[in-house]
Amino acid sequence: MIERYTLPEMGRIWTDEHRLELWLKIEIAACEGWAKLGKIPEDAVKIIRERAGFSWERVKEIEEITHHDVLAFTTNVAEHVGEEAKYIHLGLTSSDVLDTALSLQMVEAADILLEKLVRLEVALKKRALEHKDTLMMGRTHGIHAEPITMGLKFALWYEEIKRHIGRVQFAREEIRVGKISGAVGTFANVEPFVEEWVCESLGLKPAPISTQVVQRDRHAFYMTTLAGVASSLDRIATELRNLQRTDVHEVEEPFAKGQKGSSAMPHKKNPITGERICGMARVIRGNAQAALENVALWHERDISHSSAERIILPDSTIALDYMLDKMIKLIEGLRVFPETMQENIDKVVGLIFSQRVMLTLVEKGLSRETAYAWTQRNALQAWETKESFQSLVLKDQDIRNYLDEEEIAELFDYSYHTKHVDTIFKRVGLL
Repeated sequence: MIERYTLPEMGRIWTDEHRLELWLKIEIAACEGWAKLGKIPEDAVKIIRERAGFSWERVKEIEEITHHDVLAFTTNVAEHVGEEAKYIHLGLTSSDVLDTALSLQMVEAADILLEKLVRLEVALKKRALEHKDTLMMGRTHGIHAEPITMGLKFALWYEEIKRHIGRVQFAREEIRVGKISGAVGTFANVEPFVEEWVCESLGLKPAPISTQVVQRDRHAFYMTTLAGVASSLDRIATELRNLQRTDVHEVEEPFAKGQKGSSAMPHKKNPITGERICGMARVIRGNAQAALENVALWHERDISHSSAERIILPDSTIALDYMLDKMIKLIEGLRVFPETMQENIDKVVGLIFSQRVMLTLVEKGLSRETAYAWTQRNALQAWETKESFQSLVLKDQDIRNYLDEEEIAELFDYSYHTKHVDTIFKRVGLL
């Protein structure tokens, strides 16, 4: 089945029709600002408000001749307005309209992403509390290390997504600026008040200083922020993919009734959602690089950034929106297998307690080097023979000279590793 995925909200932001709707709002607001200064008759502004409109088909038709999108747009608006159209675009340059509208689109996109990030945060919180005490193996270098809980994994991701919410909010503020400052940003043909009026009308702040464009470090920061979110989703998905491997099988993606994992192998249940998220994160990171390249423009402006932005901004926001939707469903529907987690812990025949054995020997007065050597020789033997590490420690006469049977038994207690889980949960605001 080929998936046809549409996002009406996010997709609508980047349609040509919506972009032109924003252009029209900017042009009308600029006329209002001029009217406040007495440069345009109030009656003319009233007519402009009433009549101003456009036809996307007609704009495209005009652009075929002019090869200039804003001129095609203003020409079509003039066809609707009539004589009063002479006041439209007064003192403005195309980028006044283009960049102010683009900021509005990016703010709208950020609002949708923030709503999804909050939903993901809520989903992670729920799963973290559900599995706060679900014991599992912690792994470093892909190798069994010491026990953790599945709740700690969820809590870690919860805290990470919280940080990203703050970053996206900050990036939203960084891009929430407009500019109506003319051809090279000097306000030679348009009054600063007009810029202030337009921006206030549209919920933006005036850029403190601009050239013909809003400076692209703002857009690059926005895009690298999106790439950061995508990379964290990539990290979560990569972990869940690894935990779903047959030889681990501690979790499993939701598998719908009627779903098929392979055209050839009926038994397959593949982590396709996680794989999709990981692949799309690579695209967004690549787009962020293009945004960084857009920062350096010639003099007061060139348009080398424009063609790239028409691709990277819609593609990245739509892709990240999709990824967040998929991750929310993945987390909410994730199957967790505590019994398998315990079986995987047991595979290493108690070796996870090696550090505690070593530290206890140090507490008894041994040097760290000697304690390490005595513990390691038993640990390596356990690896080779699969004999219980605890039984080997009990048989080691050097160790028994320092630890009796009861003391050794106390060292092999899983609760030792989870005694501060509640403290960690409180730190991240989950308890």
